[in-house]
Amino acid sequence: MLQNFTDDQLGQIVVRLNVRARRIIMRPQVDGVTVTIPPNTSADMLMKTLDRFRDELHKRQQAIRKSMTEKWGDGKRVIDLDFRIKNDIVALTIDSGTRNVFYSNSKPGETTIICPPDTQFDAPECQEWLHRVIEKALRQQASWLLPERLRALSVLHDLPFNRCKVNVSKGRWGSCSTRKDINLSCYLILLPSHLREYVMLHELCHTREMNHGPRFWELLDSLTGGRAKELRNELKAYRTEVW
Repeated sequence: MLQNFTDDQLGQIVVRLNVRARRIIMRPQVDGVTVTIPPNTSADMLMKTLDRFRDELHKRQQAIRKSMTEKWGDGKRVIDLDFRIKNDIVALTIDSGTRNVFYSNSKPGETTIICPPDTQFDAPECQEWLHRVIEKALRQQASWLLPERLRALSVLHDLPFNRCKVNVSKGRWGSCSTRKDINLSCYLILLPSHLREYVMLHELCHTREMNHGPRFWELLDSLTGGRAKELRNELKAYRTEVW
């Protein structure tokens, strides 16, 4: 099978075999080209086709970069087959399938979003759809994983709470109401484990101390080895963003 390779002008050339394909299909991306090939395609045939459409592909790439910058702004992360989210509790990947529909496979700690082989990742509407799907997947994973860990910490430190809800807040990592209901942002699962637990402990401490007075910080210090404010300052460097 032909391997992926890097072209000096077009960037990363990702080669995808499709047993149902009847011809070579090339789709330019922001920093490369995705090439779908039928069985028995030779390397020579692939390179001749690539060279034949090289100038057109390069122009399309430039147009895509301009469009993506106008739509998402500089520095935005484009979601394509190279997109990965992976840490100690969750893994989310984008993969190419053989069916002409989008679908996903999920279980606690792992989500794979399967895309049709001819997906045009550069299209703004595709990016918007993938943003929504990934946000939904993160919320599902967080709903599976975060309440369980919160309950374990609650029992360990004798800080009972009422209910736990997971939301998609980008303004705050968590909150605790006077009824001892705790809300956690689904983006919490993207944090390093020590900061994730700091946020949970922070909210659990509010079940006993509803303000940020001296007794609150004394309690939180006792649960974090005296590092409460150090961890708070470290947390400020993180944003509830994926892209």
